[in-house]
Amino acid sequence: MIRTTALAVLTTLGFSVFAAEEVKTTFDLTKAKKIAETVCVACHGADGNSPTSANPILAAQGADYLFKQLTEFRAVDSKPAVRNNPIMASMTAALTVEDMKGLALYFSQQKRKPASATDEKLVAAGKSIWRKGDFDKGIPACAGCHGPTGSGIPAQYPSLSGQYAEYTDLQLKNFRSEERSNDPERMMRSIGEKLSDKQIKALADYIAGLR
Repeated sequence: MIRTTALAVLTTLGFSVFAAEEVKTTFDLTKAKKIAETVCVACHGADGNSPTSANPILAAQGADYLFKQLTEFRAVDSKPAVRNNPIMASMTAALTVEDMKGLALYFSQQKRKPASATDEKLVAAGKSIWRKGDFDKGIPACAGCHGPTGSGIPAQYPSLSGQYAEYTDLQLKNFRSEERSNDPERMMRSIGEKLSDKQIKALADYIAGLR
């Protein structure tokens, strides 16, 4: 298997919603752990390391970003959810805002068990897009927002390093088709519409190996 250490990927954006230090003193992580072990475990693992590549790894993701996603899966005041996902809508329906903040902090503190890249040719192609973008197609370098190792910028851009290639591939295609539209200022949608299936596959495999 291939392990890549370089610049990281594109997939979603998050804004600061609450300060980690404030959350540490406000929310009961024991309760969050219990929710993770009873509600989240089947899809994401009790520690945020998903047992299947169809679901994202949440461990070590930024707390602000996780909280943003959780809130946007839920319909509010008869308005449709910002992020359409029937499974997550049902999972978040019974959670309070405090529960979601606690879960976000809990998962952010877990150790990630990263996926791995699998194809040298894909990694080489993904690395080029990641570092340099594609000037001819107007695609910026992914590393510009997600950092040299894919660690992201907490409260702005999510951590992507070691994420399952299958999941990243799907999210990029969802941005391209606008099935997913919770990216601020349409940043990911504007990038996704310029990416080919081949480029998306290469980026997803490269990202899986980033450390």
